[in-house]
Amino acid sequence: MSTRFPLQTLLDLSQMRLDDATRQLGELIAGEQEANQRLEILAQYRAEYQSRFMAAAQNGLGRDQWRNYQSFLDRLDAAIDQARLGVDLSRQRTAAGQKEWLHKRGQVKAYDTLAERHVDRLRHAEQRRDQKAQDEHAARRPENPESPHEN
Repeated sequence: MSTRFPLQTLLDLSQMRLDDATRQLGELIAGEQEANQRLEILAQYRAEYQSRFMAAAQNGLGRDQWRNYQSFLDRLDAAIDQARLGVDLSRQRTAAGQKEWLHKRGQVKAYDTLAERHVDRLRHAEQRRDQKAQDEHAARRPENPESPHEN
């Protein structure tokens, strides 16, 4: 029996793929966090701008100023909608990345299990060989050595 695990190349390859999937998942999570931060910043800026608009409206605004505020708020709303879509897309990508990572991790675990079984078989075979050698050695020894004084 070969002492090298026959599927070691596949185990190594699956581990490399898991490492890649782990790195990619980290990038996806970071991208999702950035998308969430952008959305939060836009929502916060919109709330601040809305407050300024309300304060200016209380002091009286002309039609053009009113239209400018409203137009800018509409553009902020559109940007927020785009940012929400970006967050949703980023979440979907992260979920897909997590699924891929789990799949890769399962492959590595399967190969690891096979490798452990291989080592166990080798260990068991070695123990059997050792036991056989001990048994043969014991069988070669006389059970009751005759004493030289018995003649």
